[in-house]
Amino acid sequence: VQLQAYGGGLVQAGGSLRLSCQASGRTFRSYDMGWFRQAPGKEREFVAAIRKNGLTYYSDSVKGRFTCSRDNAKNTVYLQMNSLKPEDTAFYYCAADTGTITSTLRYARAYDYWGQGTQVTVSS
Repeated sequence: VQLQAYGGGLVQAGGSLRLSCQASGRTFRSYDMGWFRQAPGKEREFVAAIRKNGLTYYSDSVKGRFTCSRDNAKNTVYLQMNSLKPEDTAFYYCAADTGTITSTLRYARAYDYWGQGTQVTVSS
């Protein structure tokens, strides 16, 4: 499985961005998908996830501002980011859990494939 994330960029605080992550393969609809981010000098952290059935999860820091969705026809998962803050600045990664066991998607170890990431910079 190959994951291609795009849509990052530079935006002012309060602005919006939409990240996309397109996956290869014919069984995308069977994957649980997640978004993580890593800022310089910080550990990678969970941002959001969406199960194959559409159930979503969010970190407390983005809940109410970010929305994770998927389009199985396009093999793509999205992260709509609104009301962006400077502390949202990070490299954002998408990941796929292709296993058959239901995992806790907040943990990076749940995922077996990772994309190359895209930079999001929020200026104050």
